[in-house]
Amino acid sequence: MDQRIINLFDEYTHKPLSRDTFLKRLANLAGGTTAALALLPLLEVNYANAATVAETDEDIITEDIKYDGDGSPMGGYLARPKKPGKFGAVLVIHENRGLNPHTKDIARRIAKAGYIALAADALAPFGGTPGNEDEARALFAKIDVTKNLNNFLKGLDYLKGRPESNGKTACVGFCWGGALSNQLAVHSPTLKTAVAYYGRQPEAADVPKIKAFVQLHYGGLDERINAGIPAYEEALKAAGVKYEVYIYEGAQHAFLNDSAPTRYNPEAAKLAWERTLKAFKDHIS
Repeated sequence: MDQRIINLFDEYTHKPLSRDTFLKRLANLAGGTTAALALLPLLEVNYANAATVAETDEDIITEDIKYDGDGSPMGGYLARPKKPGKFGAVLVIHENRGLNPHTKDIARRIAKAGYIALAADALAPFGGTPGNEDEARALFAKIDVTKNLNNFLKGLDYLKGRPESNGKTACVGFCWGGALSNQLAVHSPTLKTAVAYYGRQPEAADVPKIKAFVQLHYGGLDERINAGIPAYEEALKAAGVKYEVYIYEGAQHAFLNDSAPTRYNPEAAKLAWERTLKAFKDHIS
């Protein structure tokens, strides 16, 4: 697909671009409205693909949970191993679409691998993630940044307090959630590892606060996000933070999201996920 079309869709999903404006610009690039409408199913997510690990998997238990946030209740989707024991815990942070089937599947994958996983809903203070993605994206502009950070820090506390927890926590985030993973690394001194997929980098002045191991994944074609890599890596080195950074050549932004057909890259996704699970094994098992 024309990279200009993928870049336009990236702009639509990350900036205040109305659907009407997006469709008009897509029609111009595609050569007409009919062609644009034919492309839409290839660009937009299909959650029928978001079932790598089934809800009914015999090795895991899933449930919807609530915990106290900063001034309002927080909600989320918890997945954990069915077998008894003490496990490391992972906070899963969604993209700017909110808590959707893909993010829940990520939590189940992590539980299947032997960890407690909480996919918290950043939109819980607004009543939860709506079914309409345009409505969900609009709500992100209303999020209080400080309270949101506190809500996810409290999510880490919730995980540490679970009876099945071994007390060690990690986080993994994607896009909007990748940026928040970096922020949790800055603001949580007890976090063991932070994994950020194609997320905005923190300010260089904040990097010395990081105590966690940091693992960073980027798509080679994601110019918007990748522009911040050199300064972040320089700051990580200067601060003596242990980290890994991986750039997957030919991969788009959101390359791990198997519900987004034009951006999903199976080879890059498989390798990145193997590296993610190794980070969890090394730091929270």
